[in-house]
Amino acid sequence: MLEMDQRGEDLEDRLLDFAARVGKAVDALPDTRLGRHIASQLVRSGTSPAPNYAEACAAESKRDFIHKLGITLKELRESRSWIKLILKAELLKEHRMSLLLDETNQLCNIIGKSVVTAKANLQ
Repeated sequence: MLEMDQRGEDLEDRLLDFAARVGKAVDALPDTRLGRHIASQLVRSGTSPAPNYAEACAAESKRDFIHKLGITLKELRESRSWIKLILKAELLKEHRMSLLLDETNQLCNIIGKSVVTAKANLQ
């Protein structure tokens, strides 16, 4: 059980690091109408996964856990879309965003697999 708790704490730290990195990317966006719009949306979706994951870890039931993990995944996927739009609109350089996009993809895969596993264990 200790090993599982440690992995959960590691994932929460990784999600917090992700939120901090998103914050730095948002602060670097240009002060244009599009830049401000994306910044507003990305700061919400990019800082949401960590607290939602913490809520999932304190879930009152397996169904509550799955629901809160699903919200975490939803917010990560939204963040990925905003990051892709930043790249498509050339608002920030690709070299600046590529590692953040990669981390977003990895976190989506981890949380997505956790949702699948949790649903399978619900039976």
